[in-house]
Amino acid sequence: MEASAADAPRFTRSERADGREAVAPQDLSFVPTPIADPAPLGLAAFALTTFVLSMFNANLIGAGGEPVVLGVALAYGGLAQFMAGMWEFRNGNTFGATAFTSYGGFWLSFAALVIWFEKDIPAADVGHAVGLYLIAWGIFTTYMFIPSMRVSAAVALVFGLLAVTFFLLGIGNAGGHQNIVHIGGWVGLATAAAAWYASFAGVANATFKRTVLPVKPLN
Repeated sequence: MEASAADAPRFTRSERADGREAVAPQDLSFVPTPIADPAPLGLAAFALTTFVLSMFNANLIGAGGEPVVLGVALAYGGLAQFMAGMWEFRNGNTFGATAFTSYGGFWLSFAALVIWFEKDIPAADVGHAVGLYLIAWGIFTTYMFIPSMRVSAAVALVFGLLAVTFFLLGIGNAGGHQNIVHIGGWVGLATAAAAWYASFAGVANATFKRTVLPVKPLN
């Protein structure tokens, strides 16, 4: 006759076959530790970096100072925003994770392009190459604008302005039209202001635990 599971010896805490004390199995559960909302960080990093670059694109500051953008793009617009995207994955926020990780990658790729790769592009092709790069980001931003309309009016405004900024800068660079680039710079400044507002609202509302600055949720 074969032994069944019911026939197997059952050991208590002090009854094991080898004479050692047995520890009863316990049910374990994992409760995730809550984390702060990373969206205000991502928006602030995007806003500040966009503001600095747009000041040059709008021709409000001489082009000689443009390398200052690269440090900000690497550390804040790039790394900090990319990390915000990773934390949005942890929060289960698909929109925020896609947006912040992507635009963090944008700023990192922008710095890499200027520092390492632009010099390898023939001078006659630089405008077309940069224009293509910016227009591609405009396409991405346009489709991200659609789901942003289910987030909040403040966030939707950021994405709407940003899409216009990318297309203006892309067209201006591709065609060598500096006036269009300057207009793109001005729209970029408006984009930065909208992103700063959304970031400020997120920090203020969470800190004061009430609506200090409205963002008009759309979900």
